[in-house]
Amino acid sequence: MKEKYGCSQEHIAHYTSCRTSEPIEINGDLEKPVWQRAQKSPRFVDMVTGEPGMFDTRSAVLWDDKNLYIAFWVEEPFVQAHLTERDSLIFNENDIEVFIDGGDAYYEFEINALGTVYEVFFIWQDAYKRGSKFDVPEFDLIDQKALSFGGNEDRMADSFWHGRHPRKTRWAFINWDFPGLQSAVRVQGTINENTDIDKGWTVELAFPWQGMKSLANGRSLPPEDGDTWRLFLGRFQKLTPSGQEVNPHPAWAWNRHGVYDTHLPECFTYIHFSDKIV
Repeated sequence: MKEKYGCSQEHIAHYTSCRTSEPIEINGDLEKPVWQRAQKSPRFVDMVTGEPGMFDTRSAVLWDDKNLYIAFWVEEPFVQAHLTERDSLIFNENDIEVFIDGGDAYYEFEINALGTVYEVFFIWQDAYKRGSKFDVPEFDLIDQKALSFGGNEDRMADSFWHGRHPRKTRWAFINWDFPGLQSAVRVQGTINENTDIDKGWTVELAFPWQGMKSLANGRSLPPEDGDTWRLFLGRFQKLTPSGQEVNPHPAWAWNRHGVYDTHLPECFTYIHFSDKIV
């Protein structure tokens, strides 16, 4: 019998996201009362083992009729970020990541401490068919220069082309931008200056619900009380002890995946939306 790839249900976290009664100004300041009242996640854990991450990372999720709001508190004693071009491979340095599952598709967002953003929209190839909801100019494979993607672990002989996920390959739209996305970062320290010790950095995000039409998968936009979505909220950390880069980079997330692979929607955290005001 083939070994199951990924997590078990008991490893997946559940979180209740409350409403905010007022729109949140996205400026990276998480001292705002609304975020101070929000329920934070536990300390992020190693994505493979489930052990606590070396540095503290926590997140919180709020919402209103316009936006999904996400905040991150990132402990980092030596804040580093160098990539400044949008859609650079941010995961090659320290970053924060958000994935939003949409059933037959999912979206990936990354940001570093300079505020540089990386985005990709993925569609499972088994769902990409003529006449489907994805058969539209926005997701035209040729015009949008889509790439085939097999997952984080796709270098072994038996999984080189398709990866190890049971659904196999996805189409990756690397030029897709989330409509109306707002993002902001604040650094508590001196970025790229290692002569002092920093506290870390914070990230504040707003994803408009109207930009999630291809991710709704039959769900209401905005959500209704009791609706459930799946999100991956995580972090990658570049470590260079004695000048030698640790590879792969440690990955810390809200809950473990059991394997070094962020592209597992079935392992994403359950986010339950409540009409209760934070």
